[in-house]
Formats: sequence, structure tokens, C-alpha cells
Amino acid sequence: MMENIDKLKSYLEMPREILIVSHRNPDGDAIGSSLGLSLYLKKKRHNVKIIFPSEFPDTFNYLPQSDDILIHDNEPDECDKVLEKSEVIFCLDFNSLDRIDRLGEKIHEKSGVKVMIDHHIDPEPFPDYMLSDVSASSTSELVFDFISDLGDQKSIDPLIGECLYTGIITDTGSFRFSTSAKLFRIVAHLKEIGVDDKRLQDYIFNSMPIKNMKLLGHCLNNRMEILEDYGVGIIVLNKYDYQNFDIQRGDTEGIVNYLLMMRKVRLGAFITQQPNIIKLSLRSKGDLSVQQIARDHFKGGGHKNASGGSFHGSLKAAINKFKSVLPDYIDKY
Repeated sequence: MMENIDKLKSYLEMPREILIVSHRNPDGDAIGSSLGLSLYLKKKRHNVKIIFPSEFPDTFNYLPQSDDILIHDNEPDECDKVLEKSEVIFCLDFNSLDRIDRLGEKIHEKSGVKVMIDHHIDPEPFPDYMLSDVSASSTSELVFDFISDLGDQKSIDPLIGECLYTGIITDTGSFRFSTSAKLFRIVAHLKEIGVDDKRLQDYIFNSMPIKNMKLLGHCLNNRMEILEDYGVGIIVLNKYDYQNFDIQRGDTEGIVNYLLMMRKVRLGAFITQQPNIIKLSLRSKGDLSVQQIARDHFKGGGHKNASGGSFHGSLKAAINKFKSVLPDYIDKY
């Protein structure tokens, strides 16, 4: 439970100007937790705005009020006005202000109440109130906990539930990791109040455009390498792949997970050449921690079985570095 939650609850009894912020390249959990919390706070007569640093995948356009989300990259002046007006800032699904780019500096300087709800390790101590639990499956699970800790679980309706379920199912990889008995009790409650899980799964997993299906085929057929001695699978996309397939934000979401579908692959790496940086998305099975690899060598982090990082240099150098550090981690398991 969040410390001093009674004090925050008392502060929120009056209508407030509230801003919800999540990280760059928002995923299903960032979007679902933000919209779920926004819908709840609006029911309590607050004026709520959501700002993301960058755009989110069209896959999640089915979520209620997703069209109202402000994108700082596209509307910086409007976002600045909202930030200046805000009395309370909820920071969801990130643990440090550098995860939200220029917004982080502005929020650091902004007066008012700041609240963090997040499940990543080593949170920065910038907020006034913090609900941080690395054992949680997702920030959406923690938003459910937050509303419950306010004594208001009954206010979670099917629309709020759809948002939270979306965050949960995407961050757990369809309940393949980071699950718990508590999580399934939450999901059961969401289903009991009317959340249509089959419809949501259809939106999320059965809406792939033809372009993305062809890209997936290209990745598996032409860009996949298996290091059998280590039980590691690697998929690499270079700048020419991005041009040839017109890859946009969100088009590569979930590709790394296909590597773990092979029985003997314990670690999957998806390495992509961005305009100014090399990005790595890492996934693993069991006790093999990709979080350590991301933290120690690629200025990143995340969770034990799902982490990301970056590398400044050539694509070839990034691949070679990744391969060179594998023995230090694989041999432990």
C-alpha cells in the first residue's frame, strides 16, 4: 500500500486539475494504466489530461478516450499549458524522469503533488507519493491496487476494467510471465464486472496488418540467428529493413517473443538500428535475468524476464558486444 495514502485521498476529495504522464514509446501497460486511472479520476469529478512523450501504436485505439491523449512530440505548446495548469501529476509505468525526455525536466521544476505508480526496480525519489512494487505484473495491476486502497474498488467499471486488462495481458505476454495468484484474482474480478476478455484479445492479437505479417516473416526467415550452445536467439533489423518495410512505431512490437517459442531458446534478443542509436529488447525464460545484462552493459533495465537497453555505435559493434557478454550470464544457469 502507498504510504500516507489517506493524506492523498483527502487531497483528492476536491476536484483537481490532474495530469497523467507515461513513458516514451508507450506500450499496452502504459496506455492501459493511464486511461484506466484517468477514467476513474474523471468519475470523481477531476479534470484529467494524459500526455505521452511520443505516439502509441494504433492497435490500442479501441480503448475508451484514447483519442484524447496528448502527444508531446506533436503538440508541445498545448502539453506545456496542461502541465502548467496541473495540480497533481501521476507518473505511471516509469521510475525516473529521464524516461519521459524533456517532459522530465519540466515536471522536476513544476510545483504541485507528484505521484508515482510503477513496477520497475530502483525508482527515483522524486514523487511525493509512491506505489512501487517490482513483484507486480504491471502498472495496470498497481492502478487496480491504488483504487482499491482508496476504498473505492466498486468504482472500477467495465470501461476502466478494459483498460487495466489491456495493460495486464500485454505486460504479462498473455499470462506467460510475472503472474501471481493475486493477479488472477484481479483478472477474475474484472471478468465478473463485465470485461469481455475475448474481444480485447481479438483487438490486441488478431489485428495485424499485412505489412506487419510480412515483416514478421522476414525477421524469422532472413534475420534470425540461433546460438545453440547458449540457447540464445537473435533477430536483427538494420536501417535498410526499416526503409524497405516502412517500419513505423509499434510495428515491431512482440517480435522478440517469437524467439522464446523454441524449446531450446532461453534468451531472445531483438536488436534494431535506429537513426541515432541501437536498441535492444531482451526476453528470457525462468531464472535467467536479462535485466542484469541490460543494466550492466546497455544502460537499460526493466524486469528479470523482460528488459531493454541501448548502445551508441555501429550495429555490428552492438551485436558483437551482446554476444561477448553472454558467457558471463548464461553459464550461471
